[in-house]
Amino acid sequence: MADGMMTVMTMDDGAEIAVYHVACGDRRRGGLVLVQEIFGVTDHIRELCDDYARDGFEVLAPALFYREHPGFEADYTGEDFARAVQLAREIHPFDQSLRDVQTCIDRLAAAGPVFVVGYCYGGSVAWLSTTRLRGVAAASAYYGSLIPGAVDEEPQVPVIAHFGRYDQGIPMEGVDKLIAKAWPRATIHVYEAGHGFNSDRRKDYHEPSADLARERTLDLFEANGA
Repeated sequence: MADGMMTVMTMDDGAEIAVYHVACGDRRRGGLVLVQEIFGVTDHIRELCDDYARDGFEVLAPALFYREHPGFEADYTGEDFARAVQLAREIHPFDQSLRDVQTCIDRLAAAGPVFVVGYCYGGSVAWLSTTRLRGVAAASAYYGSLIPGAVDEEPQVPVIAHFGRYDQGIPMEGVDKLIAKAWPRATIHVYEAGHGFNSDRRKDYHEPSADLARERTLDLFEANGA
């Protein structure tokens, strides 16, 4: 049973998009913007939001592709997968995703520190939130394919990134270059896993890596105001 609910928020361009919102009751440790995979705000993403809310975070997860495809939730194969890739790479502007995350950060900021966590597509958004957005206390970025290409953008707040050594879509060569940058606010973790290791819906799910990455994420947030 989900703990949160879909609501509607107005973004910076005037568009009204769906956002999954979970309150955290009286034990609030901070706000959290949770950024989706290319597959949309799926049941898996909503479950992640609910889990973080139980840890004391008020969570917003914007449906980033709502303008182009309202209600989009995809499976990991076939036509759904092809549509997800099309939306992420061809139709939806990546910069708009960052602006939508900024709107969510601003909505949460009055009540305390705001953190960002993202997965796959959202992992890239989470990483770049630390270089391009304001009001981020810290961020945790899971296997974002655009991260190695952003090695010349230094994170301005603490961030951790999680990569699978056997990820077929993110070569370790790029991850190694990112590690070599040795940004003082960035920590790069490599797991003995593939892409999508955090999702128990995917073939590359690796529970030990998922558990460790989540522990590191919560430790990061606690160290930065949560």
